[in-house]
Amino acid sequence: MTTTNIHLHTYFRSSCSARLRIALRLKSLPYTSIPINLLKDEQHDPKNTALNPSATVPTLILTSTNNNPATTTTTIIPQSLAALEYLEEVYPDKHPLLPPLSDPEARATVRTLANIIACDVQPVTNLRILKRVAPLGMDRAEWSRGLVEEGLQAYEEIAVKSAGAFSVGDRVTLADVCLLPAVWGAERVGVDVQGQYPTVWRVKEGLEGLEAVREAHWRNQGDTPEEFRVGF
Repeated sequence: MTTTNIHLHTYFRSSCSARLRIALRLKSLPYTSIPINLLKDEQHDPKNTALNPSATVPTLILTSTNNNPATTTTTIIPQSLAALEYLEEVYPDKHPLLPPLSDPEARATVRTLANIIACDVQPVTNLRILKRVAPLGMDRAEWSRGLVEEGLQAYEEIAVKSAGAFSVGDRVTLADVCLLPAVWGAERVGVDVQGQYPTVWRVKEGLEGLEAVREAHWRNQGDTPEEFRVGF
């Protein structure tokens, strides 16, 4: 019998980390969180960069053992989309996050929406970029707000055609797993998500009603400072 232990290097406000927290909770896969404080530059610690050469979070680590310790294997995945796809391939029957293979169009829509967030929005609004634009005189919140609004507008225009209860149909998919942390970030920088993006808002409200999502919320993590837990 093979036993797999899962560890997740995470930061409470990291949207990429939240994607994996949500997916692991939805798939009912127990995991141990290892906090990496980005504001203290712990992502650059050699212990972290040995696992994640990009000096980022999250890093997903799966250690599998059976009755023979010599056959222990460790899988390290330092990119959130790759980790999400891995979990989907290894645990396809635990809350599938992609539509069935028989519906390639829906699978493409899910991946399109996920990539709008993961490729168009998150990379240009993350902490590493914000640190670079601030010395140029750019207000960090203003910078993020404009880019997030562009991305959510694109997401809205596609999702309004594909959404059921969630972004693509009536089941939570990889698109939703990527969307929700981006919406949390959008709210923090003052984007009027409810007023500008009604489909995104409706999906967000439905997702936040799920226990797995509440457990993965950035206000509800072991490394969340006490002042951010108020009212959660």
